[in-house]
Amino acid sequence: MRLLPRIALVACLALVAQSAWAAPAKNENQYDAMKRFSNAYDQVRRTYVRDMGNDELMDGAIKGMLQSLDPHSTFLNKNDYKEMKETTQGEFFGIGIEISMENNQLIVVSPIEDTPAYKAGLKAGDAILGIDGLPTQDMSLQEAVSKIRGAKGSPVELLILHKDSKVPEAVTIVRDTIPLISVKSRFLDEDGYLWLRLTRFSSKTTDELDEALAAAQKKANVKGIVLDLRNNPGGLLNQSVSVTERFLKSGTVVSMRGRGGEIMEKYDVSNGRNIPKMNVPMVVLVNSGTASASEIVAGALQDHKRALLVGERSFGKGSVQNLVPLGDDTAIKLTIALYYTPSGRSIQAEGIVPDIELPFEVIKEDEKDAKLARFLNTREKDLSGHLEKNATKQTEAAPTNGTAKEAKKAKLVEEETRKILGKDNQLRMGLQMVRGLPRISEIKSE
Repeated sequence: MRLLPRIALVACLALVAQSAWAAPAKNENQYDAMKRFSNAYDQVRRTYVRDMGNDELMDGAIKGMLQSLDPHSTFLNKNDYKEMKETTQGEFFGIGIEISMENNQLIVVSPIEDTPAYKAGLKAGDAILGIDGLPTQDMSLQEAVSKIRGAKGSPVELLILHKDSKVPEAVTIVRDTIPLISVKSRFLDEDGYLWLRLTRFSSKTTDELDEALAAAQKKANVKGIVLDLRNNPGGLLNQSVSVTERFLKSGTVVSMRGRGGEIMEKYDVSNGRNIPKMNVPMVVLVNSGTASASEIVAGALQDHKRALLVGERSFGKGSVQNLVPLGDDTAIKLTIALYYTPSGRSIQAEGIVPDIELPFEVIKEDEKDAKLARFLNTREKDLSGHLEKNATKQTEAAPTNGTAKEAKKAKLVEEETRKILGKDNQLRMGLQMVRGLPRISEIKSE
């Protein structure tokens, strides 16, 4: 899809308007809109109180046209276009949030894990009412993004209305480098159940996932996976497709339907020999911060009955934006289609509904250990002086220095994992369900 450069666009509009005025009366309605635009443009250029250049006028016209379509269609000037490319290709400076415009209000889709916004307590669904003292009501989405970003180490003040509050709060956040490391992993227990946390879909997400899976398989036999897509704001479509391919043998991942509901494009699982497949039981965690590309993954795995979804309904950002360069280091981001899951469900505004709906439970500090203890359950092997299997006498060799260091490190990791499970009821449920999936699948109704 190509668009004319702005100067050519001005000439084109003028020619269209001229031809409309010269056309027969029966065709006048077809060109009324162009005539209005041409008249308005000419009046502003000739009589506005300040002298306005063609570029400035046309940038404003394009921006206004796109802004009237939907929250995600927008004009990108040179700085905006540069920042857009940096967001998916390398590191950038900012606070680490994905935002959207809903009902003319700036909404946090999701904070990116381990970023300044995440540490400052911003959450999915929070409304941003002001940026550095300026109200966001009349800002476009791209203007808000540009104002929130800035030099590393510089502060930005946001006026935040948390979704569970009635009084806005001023929050000052110091901008920092936003890394695009998007995959984190750790074993949740000694039995080989792996927690894969995907924070976004950048250009290297699939490579990072493959590395994490390979490293995990070297450590232990992976018996099950909890794929955590909570607070994942999305990213690149091709990465969501290739991530899904790691867990599906065949079938459709997602389809795109444009004007009139016609399928524009469909993405199926590639059966290339070099694609590693993980066929172990899976649970996927989702919440209201799960958006766009992460909803594609969750929806595909759910439709193919490949994974059990646990958590809360996802965000519902299911529109497709095409980035169209205009040839002068500017571009437009234009909504051209909607995403549909393999079964034909629209993601837009509906989101993905989990199989087991489980709200996140905020646990008080003094309740964490008790909650975790009830979940883990004390077993015979946890008791002091328990008998070993197939042994009448216990012998314990003195560990070498290397072994002692490894044991100490393993113990620290285990304690950290216990703390994580202690304060995350959705993750605990995910682990519990992925453990039981093989047995559940064996139970048949009569």
